[in-house]
Amino acid sequence: MRILMAGASGFLGNRLITGPLRGHEIVRLVRRAPKGPDEIRWTPASGQLDPEALDGVDAVINLSGANIGDQRWTPAFRRLLRDSRVEPTRTLAEAIAKHGTPRPATFISASGINIYGDTGDRVVDETDTPGEGFFPDLCRVWEAATRPAEEAGVRVVLLRSGVPLEKDEGFLKPQMLPFRLGVGGPIAGGRQWVPWISLDDWLSAVGFLLQERTDLAGPVNVTSPVPVTNAAFTKAFGAALHRPAVLPIPEFGVRAAVGGVAELAVMSTRAVPAVLSRAGFPFRHNDVSTALKDALEDR
Repeated sequence: MRILMAGASGFLGNRLITGPLRGHEIVRLVRRAPKGPDEIRWTPASGQLDPEALDGVDAVINLSGANIGDQRWTPAFRRLLRDSRVEPTRTLAEAIAKHGTPRPATFISASGINIYGDTGDRVVDETDTPGEGFFPDLCRVWEAATRPAEEAGVRVVLLRSGVPLEKDEGFLKPQMLPFRLGVGGPIAGGRQWVPWISLDDWLSAVGFLLQERTDLAGPVNVTSPVPVTNAAFTKAFGAALHRPAVLPIPEFGVRAAVGGVAELAVMSTRAVPAVLSRAGFPFRHNDVSTALKDALEDR
């Protein structure tokens, strides 16, 4: 299979290429001069992508987007979060739609589980509507940018990803030091639900959606079937590191330290992967304690 990938240099893209996509022909989209025949230059900010980039492509995977990180969400950074997701997605979708036949059969595009907003203790799945707030609004526009490809008859899969667990990247990375020092603890009371997923399950789910269940389209929650509260997650994280995790972190403390990203830290999203579960996807990790222990092992 020939796969065109945006965001291949990110940790999820790299893991896909060396994991479930190993053996396939991967063509990377880059924003610099190409270094070889497996790279194609594009400029998504201005919608520029050589139409020939899609020649012979069976599937397109889009993982573009600036890292949320732990910096303050200034108005400029909020624009970056939006533009770095929406513009590449729109550029790819329009290029797919304009390409002559045969078009790529599948367009898999990243989205976020935070599209549902703060749902409290209410369980949500793919049939629920988007919530309110900055991140739900961002995800709504992000997903809408794929419509040209969908309207052209291409199968579009929207990866509403939860929190992949990996010690050197993403959600766990900024927490490693305080937890190792024994000063970690539940955030804002710890009652909010964390839509986590093991990295192995996230990678396997993308491979499953790409190659095994080609009948599935639309939004797919890529999360564990067993979400946990922040308090339970914190306890399991501390146990995996053999450290106490009992120092509570008030919401104002999170906001003072990291600003806007606190919106996600205190958001409760009790999401379940109904589409994957009905499709018979074999989750490897349903227990957050086991998943965290595996994530913290040296690989």
